[in-house]
Amino acid sequence: KLFAEALGTGLLVMIVVGSGMSGESLSDDVGVQLLINSFATMAGLYGLITILGPVSGAHFNPVVSMVDCMYNDMSPSNLCLYALSQIGGGILGCIVANVQ
Repeated sequence: KLFAEALGTGLLVMIVVGSGMSGESLSDDVGVQLLINSFATMAGLYGLITILGPVSGAHFNPVVSMVDCMYNDMSPSNLCLYALSQIGGGILGCIVANVQ
């Protein structure tokens, strides 16, 4: 579960950052850049939730995990582990997206 959260968060960050950089190179129009970024993010998030949702719940965000914990669907210890996995995955995803 923790690996799925780290992987999913990392891939989501890579999709968002990468599509933002691609949008900038494809068009000078900021509106078109945002459209490219939003469609890529939507498609990527749909795929990640579909694939990893059954494994870990597909939170991909510590705030989502915190709300899950507040509604007693997750223990506080699991919240800490999920949050660390998500933060680590997000940092790695950002690093990988910026490697050129």
